[in-house]
Amino acid sequence: MSVDKSASGTVYERFQGSTEFQELRRRFRRFVFPMTAAFLSWYLLYVVLSGWARGFMGTEVLGAVNVALVFGLLQFLSTFLIAWWYSRYAERRFDPAADKIRAAIEADEAGDAGKVGDAR
Repeated sequence: MSVDKSASGTVYERFQGSTEFQELRRRFRRFVFPMTAAFLSWYLLYVVLSGWARGFMGTEVLGAVNVALVFGLLQFLSTFLIAWWYSRYAERRFDPAADKIRAAIEADEAGDAGKVGDAR
């Protein structure tokens, strides 16, 4: 891990500038920002259609079940699917990198604690 141990600041401030940490943040942003935009667009479509396309939303699909109810239930389904997808994505793409960074931070902190103990 490429961290400048002579840099000032806490161990966390030093590690946040590392290439590994920046890569982890980039991976996170690459998933979260598009997924957030997609979900908010889907939600706003539901709200807009509910307000301005009442005829369409009131169209019966099956018995008393209309398009608005189907869209509303799909909101819940999409929320759970996104959470499940994020969990799988994080397990594969974030967790190994985060574990590596955490181990390096803990090793660095242990090294710093040893130095403090030697100074006494």
